[in-house]
Amino acid sequence: MRLLRALIAAATALAVTAFAAPSFAADDPGPAAYAKALNGKRVMLVPLAMGFDLAQGWAHYLKKEVEAWGGTFETRDPNWVVDAGAQAITDAIASDTRPDVLIIHAPDLNSYSKLMKKAQAAGTYVLLVDNPANFPADAFVGSDWDKLGQLEAEAAIKGCGENSSKKIGLVQGDQANSSSLYQYAGIMKVLEKHPDFQVVAKPDSNWDATTSRNVTTTMLQQHPDICSIIDFWDGDATGASAAIRDAKLDGKVFLVTTGGGEKAADCDKLNDGTYGAVVMTDLARQSGDMNAIIKFLLQSGQPAGTSHTYIYTLEKATTKADLKPDSCWDLKALQAEAAAK
Repeated sequence: MRLLRALIAAATALAVTAFAAPSFAADDPGPAAYAKALNGKRVMLVPLAMGFDLAQGWAHYLKKEVEAWGGTFETRDPNWVVDAGAQAITDAIASDTRPDVLIIHAPDLNSYSKLMKKAQAAGTYVLLVDNPANFPADAFVGSDWDKLGQLEAEAAIKGCGENSSKKIGLVQGDQANSSSLYQYAGIMKVLEKHPDFQVVAKPDSNWDATTSRNVTTTMLQQHPDICSIIDFWDGDATGASAAIRDAKLDGKVFLVTTGGGEKAADCDKLNDGTYGAVVMTDLARQSGDMNAIIKFLLQSGQPAGTSHTYIYTLEKATTKADLKPDSCWDLKALQAEAAAK
């Protein structure tokens, strides 16, 4: 009994001491290490062009994040000219203010490979966004284009229905860009499982709305009973939609495309029936993924060219019935936000 009383008394004394004496946690080393690794670092985006929604959305979100953690963000605008993009990358590598991270939207599988290797050799991390390339970048952030093509094909088949002509037309981008090549491969994988559906035409648009309109007009003249058309990008699907309208086939041809999820480019056109389905990229999340991998690489201490990470953006085929208030982002709203600062 005496032992028990002694133990109780000791425990009570310890409890009183714990409550009476202040406790001090050791300083969290995280913020200081984070700031040391990131402050003053430079991030540069070289897209295909700055004049379209994806590039402007990426730039908005990245600038906001990078400047918040003490870095510098800048862009270069090749304006769809591959040689201009190559020159921008060359100048960046040679500059006294060489970027610590270079984000590249590759025009095709091979054009910038030597330059990206040179950037890594100089100590710059290279991220590929949206378009894969034949190059082991430190990270790729974007669509699994094969899977995206599969989603488009499934949407087209559903849009056609079992009682349709089961004829599908494709308006491809080109035969060099990875997003076009892999998208086509994904579409064909699905159609192989549905042999009653057939592709009756598959011209290229070269990512141009006027060309898309022209080739779609020809397609509809040759196959007026097409039940669905898959145009490989919303930037030129506006041309395909105009051709459908000109042929007075509104509501009869189910138009499927892919896009960056911008309100005017995608959600508005789903809502008014221009598009039947759009496989949309969650651009804000994709930009967040880029920012996260940038912060990781800058803190990792590993040399450029030694990391090969893939971060694929979650996507789905969205129809008018799926639309919600947050289904799309609004470029005008982002521009107004930036102007207000």
